[in-house]
Amino acid sequence: MKQRVVSDSADSYPATFVSKPWGREMIFAEIDDLYVGKVLYVDAGESLSLQVHTEKTETICVIAGRGRLEFGADAAALECATSGPGEAVHLAAGVLHRLIAEEDLVLAEVSTAFSGCKEDIVRV
Repeated sequence: MKQRVVSDSADSYPATFVSKPWGREMIFAEIDDLYVGKVLYVDAGESLSLQVHTEKTETICVIAGRGRLEFGADAAALECATSGPGEAVHLAAGVLHRLIAEEDLVLAEVSTAFSGCKEDIVRV
């Protein structure tokens, strides 16, 4: 998704929806070499894959619903945090993580963008 950047006026464009095995995501910002903004809709009982990024950092905030975040340096010893509306977490590059929806979950996510950022994912 390529967007125009306008410094002295507003510009509108349609967000992009992408179906996922766990629900769907809406990409509302994808600014080359700066950031990506998404809204994730995770269906109750579903989870994202256990994953790690070598360079990309992410910050997520729960908008609605409840879920668990599993995270850590080692898949055999993950910590777990339950999150609800208004709670946010920053995930640094190199941190294993997975989101699990205990009920329908809506999350805002912003992440760094750089050349190759879409391929910067290792699923465990």
